[in-house]
Amino acid sequence: MKFTHWAALIVVATVALSAPARADQALATAKNCMACHALDKKIVGPAYKDVAKKYAGNAKAAEMLATKVMKGGAGVWGPVPMPANTQVTDAEAKKLVAWVLAQK
Repeated sequence: MKFTHWAALIVVATVALSAPARADQALATAKNCMACHALDKKIVGPAYKDVAKKYAGNAKAAEMLATKVMKGGAGVWGPVPMPANTQVTDAEAKKLVAWVLAQK
């Protein structure tokens, strides 16, 4: 009986911990971010893992990147500018950036 409870607890914890990662990738897909970005390879824009590596330890990165998601940017990753994503709210931009910066 005790084993069943522990097994159920482990399953629930695993699902709870993995759900936010899937939900944020789903948001990135829904907002067309994945058309130009991938987790681990450059497409038009940089891989999200490369973005996370570049901005690791930068306390201002999340705010700056959320602004870039919404307003666009250019010159950091090459000559192709990132267009503004007018479909993304401020809260969604912050959620997306937190997910990107958490990539390893």
